[in-house]
Amino acid sequence: MASIQYLGHHSCGGILIREDFVLTAAHYFFFHNRGPCTVVLGAHDISKKEKSQQHIEVAKYYPHPKYNGTLNYDIMLLKLKKKATLKNHVKTIRIPKKNGKTPANIECLVAGWGLTKVNGSCSNVLKEAREKIQFGTECSHIWKHHFRSDHMICTKFTKKSGGVCQGDSGGPLICNKMPQGITAFTFASNCNDPKYPHVFTKVNFFIPWIESVRVGGNRRIQ
Repeated sequence: MASIQYLGHHSCGGILIREDFVLTAAHYFFFHNRGPCTVVLGAHDISKKEKSQQHIEVAKYYPHPKYNGTLNYDIMLLKLKKKATLKNHVKTIRIPKKNGKTPANIECLVAGWGLTKVNGSCSNVLKEAREKIQFGTECSHIWKHHFRSDHMICTKFTKKSGGVCQGDSGGPLICNKMPQGITAFTFASNCNDPKYPHVFTKVNFFIPWIESVRVGGNRRIQ
């Protein structure tokens, strides 16, 4: 799990998929000041300087070439200036090898340092919750044209258990120990409203693009 920080403040989450690459959402890069960006790995409480933490500057930014500031293709890779040191608190996570469907009703894990309640503040400590994969037809019915079933998946949750919110973008949706989604968007005025499924960028749809970037075959923004 990674905290992506601008000027020392947490902006969004991400996951370490190789010692020198972090996978995250593109919209924070698009809408925020492109100032110095640092990836913090091995953190539990981001308000403290924990011995387990590794702070590594971002060398290159790779938003998906089709991302234009809308909800579609909301995915980005960050190339780190140096490789992370893999140890107990810092490990890479394996991503799916091919595109495929994630069955509905599977329970998955979400995590991040985002808001813990509506109109609240971001959490200093890493939080996690469980959400279940929702049927794509239900997501399309509720989110209309905003939901694209080919490269998005969505989840259902309860108001009691909660889930992702602002500040959790870019963090993972982990199903069967593998990241199937990257947190993309929620209902803007109330992320904890169960009527509106949480939406994630579908990782396995983007495997060819991810591999092309990791071998240096894609454009970059510096």
